Amino acid sequence: MSHLQLTGAKESLFNESIRQEIDQWIAKYPVGQSQSAAIPSLHLLQDANGGWLSEEVMAALAIYLDMPAISIFEVATFYSMFDLKPVGDNKINICTNISCQLNGCADLVDHIQKKLGVGFGETTADGKYTLKEVECLGACCGAPMMQVNRDYHELLTAAKIDQILDGIN
Repeated sequence: MSHLQLTGAKESLFNESIRQEIDQWIAKYPVGQSQSAAIPSLHLLQDANGGWLSEEVMAALAIYLDMPAISIFEVATFYSMFDLKPVGDNKINICTNISCQLNGCADLVDHIQKKLGVGFGETTADGKYTLKEVECLGACCGAPMMQVNRDYHELLTAAKIDQILDGIN
């Protein structure tokens, strides 16, 4: 894929190194099935872009994977692991699904929102945290739970949340 075909993408973001990593994912799938690399490619680009995906970056990926841009947008909007606007340095995903609800997550949500001074979908004024509500993180046996960046924290209490957040530099 020619670099000129990636018009609109930030050159420093959709660079040779990122393209090589995407190519490694593409190579894992049958020829002509590059769209299968969409999710890992979105992860790579999100990580390289400060934790979020712009329309410009997603459109460039669609060109690179030879698929309609709407297909990339559908994937990015379907999964809660992708963010479509700038986020804080640390992403906090707190599960509010049934297992977590039955184990007291509503009180923990109130606690974390008061502690951070933000609601769901918001970022703290210092840019340190973005708080997101997620439907399920697949750790029901450890409910209530949250994910901070890539780490899962289970069997939460208000004190445990304070300890986790206070331990982030």
